[in-house]
Amino acid sequence: MTTRKPRRISHVMNTKPSATRSGILAGGNWIIDQVKMIDVYPQPESLANIRSQSQGTGGAPYNVLVDLAILGAPFPLYAAGLVGKDELGERILADCRKFKIDAKHLRQTQDAPTSYTDVMTEIASGRRTFFHMRGANALWSGSDIDFNRVKARIFHLGYLLLLDELDKPDKNYGTRAAALLAKAQKAGLRTSVDVVSEDSDRFAKIVTPALQHVDYCILNEFEAGRTTGFKTRQADGKIDPVSLRHAAGAMLQLGVKELVIIHFPEGAFARTRKGEDFWQSSVNLPQKYIAGMAGAGDAFCAGVLLGLHEGWDLQRSLETGVCAAAASLSDPSCTAGMKPLKTALALGRKYKYRPPIEQAD
Repeated sequence: MTTRKPRRISHVMNTKPSATRSGILAGGNWIIDQVKMIDVYPQPESLANIRSQSQGTGGAPYNVLVDLAILGAPFPLYAAGLVGKDELGERILADCRKFKIDAKHLRQTQDAPTSYTDVMTEIASGRRTFFHMRGANALWSGSDIDFNRVKARIFHLGYLLLLDELDKPDKNYGTRAAALLAKAQKAGLRTSVDVVSEDSDRFAKIVTPALQHVDYCILNEFEAGRTTGFKTRQADGKIDPVSLRHAAGAMLQLGVKELVIIHFPEGAFARTRKGEDFWQSSVNLPQKYIAGMAGAGDAFCAGVLLGLHEGWDLQRSLETGVCAAAASLSDPSCTAGMKPLKTALALGRKYKYRPPIEQAD
């Protein structure tokens, strides 16, 4: 195995960002996380102590948009989804007002409560376990969005496998999520997706059809492995760079048009449609800095989407992603640890990056 310095390109896109479109529209799961810090994850019929608890944001669009707002994204942010007509739903709408997120397509319903998740986080390890109530998210189909009238440049959808209506079959596109993404692309938006880390065999059935209508696929190593069948970690638990490359290549073959990015605690790997590979190690944070990992994936996604929207070179976008993730790790909730872009990037300079990830020839 040899280690190479990643190649750089000025822009990963085949075309420059549209001058007539600006902003990110994020749709999907809107969740209130009830974060409980516990001393140990208990075995069945045994007890664990809740040392503290807090309430925070949850779900791909909620986390990504709030993170982008705190990072200081210089473009409009748009929300799409469904929440209940209840206290938690009002809190979400209040956050949209606070962070200047356009909530025109974030609607309320009386047919289901706002979704929530009990996040059990072990204090010592930062590992978390989720107990999820789907609520109003299960009813959202995205059918109310007129993409021809939406001004955003990118449509980010998440999480596949956790949106009941969109995970249903579609006779023309395979799934309703795929149909929604195709509709966005036809209107001129770039599309981006994220997937939930579900321990099931549904990935090929639900994720694969969507990939044909995705420009940017951003997911973690577990999700990439489940989608493609490659084992992304070796027997000793280390990242397998060869399998990562194969998994990214497989997703491009399945239809992803521009870019596949796979993130993991040690860093991130990206492969473009042109076959260019990029590696970025994560920030080498001290263990005492890490308060929780619940929002790291969405924070990484927010950092990368910021770069993609602005047309940065891919290496810079990946570095922004890992620094945004590092900022997120400072708080047990998903977005309370996020910092302005300059402060987040300073974490990389302060703590440096992990050793380069080995890239096998």
